[in-house]
Amino acid sequence: MNDKSSVLGNMIEPIDVRLEQQVRLQTREYIRRASRLFDCPLAMIPVRFDLRGRAAGMYKVINSERMIRYNPYLFAKYFEDNVATTVPHEVAHYVVDMLYGASNVKPHGLEWQRVMRSFGTEPRATASYDLSGIPVRRQKRHAYQCACTLHSISTARHNRILGGKARYYCRNCNTALKLANSE
Repeated sequence: MNDKSSVLGNMIEPIDVRLEQQVRLQTREYIRRASRLFDCPLAMIPVRFDLRGRAAGMYKVINSERMIRYNPYLFAKYFEDNVATTVPHEVAHYVVDMLYGASNVKPHGLEWQRVMRSFGTEPRATASYDLSGIPVRRQKRHAYQCACTLHSISTARHNRILGGKARYYCRNCNTALKLANSE
């Protein structure tokens, strides 16, 4: 843990407004740099500090609105590392989306790696952080039954089954999983 995070009991406090501003400035600087490097005008996009869980950052497009989200708890615990690695990582996703279209390339493919290297950053797809003291989102699980056993299914899979978009089968008996009776 670095000196920029504060601990209440075992819980890390999120970064403060001053550190958020530093991260926003660094994000904007990478976007400006990419605009020059790739001779492509890139708009500044919103930067939010509302990400929770295991991910340090995320580039997201919702209804054609592009944004970068950061995890304020992981930034508090690993500020310098996240500024050096997570910020260029997420900006690189934005740059690749604008240059090639995100649906036309692999998320951490050659195009993304090229952008990362142009930033002078090692193109790592994931980081491994100690999450102690960090609030981690836990997904609700749902009980499903096959012919041989009871299965625990994530909410995402549960919703796909309910919406008729997916069916899941047991690896042992190869029968379809069905919602278990809740008595």
